[in-house]
Amino acid sequence: MGTSVLSLRIDGELLERLKHHAARRGMSVQDYVVRTLMRDDFDERFKAAVDETERFYGAA
Repeated sequence: MGTSVLSLRIDGELLERLKHHAARRGMSVQDYVVRTLMRDDFDERFKAAVDETERFYGAA
């Protein structure tokens, strides 16, 4: 899997919060943001799978 560059413009306050959260986990801001995006993507796909299962079997 290759990599690409994504450039974001964020305000200073948000960047400081991201730095703080990343530092608490011993991560770079880049790694923290990427992991957060991956986790959110997984959550959305998992919810879609659960919704589809409920549609197929019917809600309990």
